Amino acid sequence: MTEQNFSSMRAAMVESQLRTSDVDDTRVIAVMARTPREAYVPAARRSMAYIDRPVPLEGGRALNPPLATGRLLSELRIAPGETVLLIGAATGYCAALLAALGAKVTAVEEEGGPETVATDGVTLVRGSLAGGASASAPYDVLLIDGAVAEVPAAIVEQLAEGARVATGLVERGVTRLCTGRKVAGALGLASLVDMEMVILPGFAAPERFVF
Repeated sequence: MTEQNFSSMRAAMVESQLRTSDVDDTRVIAVMARTPREAYVPAARRSMAYIDRPVPLEGGRALNPPLATGRLLSELRIAPGETVLLIGAATGYCAALLAALGAKVTAVEEEGGPETVATDGVTLVRGSLAGGASASAPYDVLLIDGAVAEVPAAIVEQLAEGARVATGLVERGVTRLCTGRKVAGALGLASLVDMEMVILPGFAAPERFVF
């Protein structure tokens, strides 16, 4: 693959996946149009960088489809200077997009997780995804670049009052995009649309008591 090939694939991704699917923040479209996603995909899979499906990574993980990441970013309306807690840094693609939007990013990826490309303006924290990154709290925005059974209380506590949230939630194998805010110390989420997203490890919902 040549640089020209990837440039053409990136343009096609923007036109056929983003613009046709409610990714309506022009700044998000602009940064996704100029950020080389192939640089954040393992060399053996770079030809898959712009497909509309998850891209497999090592350790059973995967990179979210471009549309899922684009919709999450578009819903958040990131403003320059905002502090963002990114859960599921993976290879660093989403973190790079956030940094390009002017955010101050703390990106969490598990020990032994995918190799993450370093990006200016991004602080990478290795540890439990479900534990977040309390050292740099509170955050203005939480973005979980994947689907989880629920957002743990430990992460909610790291958010500023009024913080905006975008995440995928998974229930009975169905993944959906949800957004919300932290209000009066609690997180409220609303479901927007069913969407294919990677399921992140370590977020199993607690067992519910059944009579």
